[in-house]
Amino acid sequence: MTELVLASGSKARKALLAGTGLAFRQVSPELDELAASEPLLRAGAGAGDIASTLALAKATLASEADPQALVIAADQTLELDGRMFRKAENMEAARQQLLELSGKTHYLHSAVACMRAGKTLFEAHDSAAITLRAIVADEVGRYLADAGPQILSSVGLYQFEGPGIRLIESVEGDYFTVLGLPLLPLLGFLRQNGLGTF
Repeated sequence: MTELVLASGSKARKALLAGTGLAFRQVSPELDELAASEPLLRAGAGAGDIASTLALAKATLASEADPQALVIAADQTLELDGRMFRKAENMEAARQQLLELSGKTHYLHSAVACMRAGKTLFEAHDSAAITLRAIVADEVGRYLADAGPQILSSVGLYQFEGPGIRLIESVEGDYFTVLGLPLLPLLGFLRQNGLGTF
C-alpha cells in the first residue's frame, strides 16, 4: 500500500485531508519560502505561479527524504492589486495588512503538487476572490487580540474556518481553495491512481 505524506505544516490542510478519511503522515519541509520566491518575483512571476512553484519545491524536499511515499504538498499566496503578500512576521505587520485589505477584493492562489521518487505526478492550482468588509483599526485590534499569534500562520490572517469569517464580505471561488488546498482535483487524481476510493 502506498503511504501518503502531506508535506505541509498547515493545520487547516491537515484537517482538510484528515476529513477525507485518508490515512497519511504529516511532515513540514524546511523550505525558505522567501528565498525561493524572491527570484521569481524579480522575474515578474505572478502570485499564482509562485504558489505552484513553492508547492513543487516542498514536494521535492519531502520526496527526497521519503522517495517511496506519495507526497502531497501545497502552497498559498495572496495577491492584492498585482502585489503578492507574504505571511505577516508579527502582530503589527498583521494589523497593517488587514487594514490594507479592508474593503477591498484580494485573491488567494492555492496550489497542490504530488510527487513520488522525485517525479511530479500531479499539479493543480485554483484561485478565489475574497472581499473583506470595511474594518476600522479598533476592530482589527480586537480581532487580533482574540485570534492571537496563531493567525500569523495564515497568509490571509483571517482563518476563514474560524472567527475570522466575520471579517469577510464575500467570496467567489472554492471553499477548499480558500483554505489552501485544491482538494477536489487532488481527490480526483488519487482516485485515478487507486487511492481514496471506498
